[in-house]
Amino acid sequence: MIGCVIQARIGSTRLPGKVMQKIDNDDTVLDYVINQVKFSKKIEKIIVATTDLTEDDAICEHLALQKIEFFRGSSEDVLDRYYQCAKKFAIDNIVRITADNPLIDPNIVDLIIDKYKNNKCDFATNTLHRTFPYGTEVEVFSFKSLEKAWENAKKPSEREHVTPFILDPQNGFIIINSEYQEDISHLRYTVDRIEDLQLVKEIVKNIPTRPILIQDVIKLYKKRHEIFEINKNVKHEGYLSSLKKDEQYLKSQKNNGTSNVKN
Repeated sequence: MIGCVIQARIGSTRLPGKVMQKIDNDDTVLDYVINQVKFSKKIEKIIVATTDLTEDDAICEHLALQKIEFFRGSSEDVLDRYYQCAKKFAIDNIVRITADNPLIDPNIVDLIIDKYKNNKCDFATNTLHRTFPYGTEVEVFSFKSLEKAWENAKKPSEREHVTPFILDPQNGFIIINSEYQEDISHLRYTVDRIEDLQLVKEIVKNIPTRPILIQDVIKLYKKRHEIFEINKNVKHEGYLSSLKKDEQYLKSQKNNGTSNVKN
């Protein structure tokens, strides 16, 4: 089975509660992610993987009303959350989507799934050599690969961001990357800051069709370039904080090793 696991949580240091922020009069950021993914022709099941923190009760209550399945797990060890979720729902092949990408394109999702299925690989994505816009990230991998990462990953970045262990060349996974026909990675419509949310609201106002596809956004960009100036100064920085945690982790490991030698 091909299952889409959407990771979502209320806690966010840069834009708290962003996944439950309204984009229009009816739907939240998370609603948009789910509704866009529903247009995929390849995904057989959609599950939202959130945390077991009390603050995320709001997400679960919201999903329950819409009859969307969800899983609750670790807030820090997102790799464990994914593994336990995939295991519980017997997902053989996992499509990883994050809830800060409300305009995820279902056609791109299906493209990456096809790449994954048609090549002998463990992992397929569109993020390694970035040509797609920020906000269109898709990762597809097998449960077997996820389990291997879950068993062996040690660094904070590997646990927090789910797939870095798989992406590390020294771990021997076969990886496929898809690129867009041109480099449009300067476009950014992921939601990390308030400016990002403002941009997405403007995009949604100006594109009446659903789902919203990458071609629609490009067309709007060419027609209303000024809209995309809203978040031009926002940097993509989420992964960098995890790398700092890695430095601290490796330093502590080294110190522990030194003390062991002395003992």
